[in-house]
Amino acid sequence: MTQATGQPAPGLAPRARLLLVDDDADLLRLLAMRLQASGYQVITADSVQAARTRLGVERFDLVVSDVRLPDGDGLALFDDIRRQHPALPVILLTAHGSIPDAVEATSRGVAGYLTKPFDSQALLQGVRQALQHAAPATTPSSAASAAWRAGIISRSSRMHALLDEAGLVAASDASVLIRGDSGTGKELLARAIHLASPRAAAPFIAINCGAIPEPLLESELFGHVRGAFTGATATHTGLIQAAHGGTLFLDEIGDMPAALQVKLLRVLQERAVRPVGATQAQAVDLRIVSATHRDLDAALAEGQFREDLYYRINVVSLELPTLAERREDIPLLAEHFLRGLAQKYGKRLTGFAADALEVLAVAPWPGNVRQLHNVVEQVCALATTPLIPRALVERALRVKPFEALGYAEAKRRFERNYLIQLLKLTAGNVSDAARLAERNRTEFYRLLQRHGLTPDLFRGDGPDVEQ
Repeated sequence: MTQATGQPAPGLAPRARLLLVDDDADLLRLLAMRLQASGYQVITADSVQAARTRLGVERFDLVVSDVRLPDGDGLALFDDIRRQHPALPVILLTAHGSIPDAVEATSRGVAGYLTKPFDSQALLQGVRQALQHAAPATTPSSAASAAWRAGIISRSSRMHALLDEAGLVAASDASVLIRGDSGTGKELLARAIHLASPRAAAPFIAINCGAIPEPLLESELFGHVRGAFTGATATHTGLIQAAHGGTLFLDEIGDMPAALQVKLLRVLQERAVRPVGATQAQAVDLRIVSATHRDLDAALAEGQFREDLYYRINVVSLELPTLAERREDIPLLAEHFLRGLAQKYGKRLTGFAADALEVLAVAPWPGNVRQLHNVVEQVCALATTPLIPRALVERALRVKPFEALGYAEAKRRFERNYLIQLLKLTAGNVSDAARLAERNRTEFYRLLQRHGLTPDLFRGDGPDVEQ
């Protein structure tokens, strides 16, 4: 594996990261040198498996892969990339090129296709074109590019791939539907999309459709004029109008009542809103970003969500992974939260003990990032030492964390528990237990002896066995 330094290629974002995949070591080294000389960072892999490993832990701007590899082919690797990293461009190289291969590759979305031997300039031109095509039409400065995503703390390659997609869609006015479990950070991603968009200087208005009672939601969204209903003593500007020129974020849109779904659809179709009690509609210019933790496809099938509205809000769909699916981010997020909360509570905290971070890293996290923040706040409030100990983290989690065992110990525990369950099931009858385990009696007795288990303990009302 090789990583390079160099100057950025003219007109491109600095330090574009390329994954170069080929089983020809000499060619791999030569191509890496040529790409490095043009200012790209180059990581190399000599097989499909090595490439998949790299893609699972690192972020890349482009993949250049040979078609023929010892453990697979480039098209199969491309299909994997398309599923996991839809916005990541791929260029394929082959010494067995043919028109049908090229047609199939390009029809499946490959960014480029070069037949060996090829001129180095042809490769550089292909790389340059693929990167330019993958970049948003209105590329912000590098400082601005970093700023819009600065609030999202992550080293996860999956999250970086998602942010790349978010950056691409931000340049357009397409409606975005963000899917993800509660606590994964859907509003944070929506704000990032707004900051990356041409509407960044205009308002970002967020509303939780499931948190406001239905009678008030219509007035909050659409506004009302004075005298529209009892208690409407003054004209009220709705959130849709307040978001004019900017972005309206509709969180938990799956909880929006059916009657309001119809009115929202009309706003999206006509780009105009009519406040409650008004006779004239008022034009609005905004971008809709929605979010839900519900299965909207199931809601459609059950008639709980309008199909026409679904296709209006779901032009581009982005899915946030759970915290358990991006465990490499847990220590990073925990330390980030601790720094902010230590300042809030006026405490001098230096970080987490190593074994405390291990507990955090393997916890189940059903509440995702929100739950992690809550746990860190608890330990911060209760901390009496600069370094957060493991015991305090376990107390805050209120569950017994997963114990990372060595293979031999894990096998021993499983085997012992398995034997105990068999003896319980057969009431200590060794012949029956050995038969169920598909072992002869002699071998089964040896297993029992190894684990200090006596069949008599499981006969009748014998004493309980500690597991």
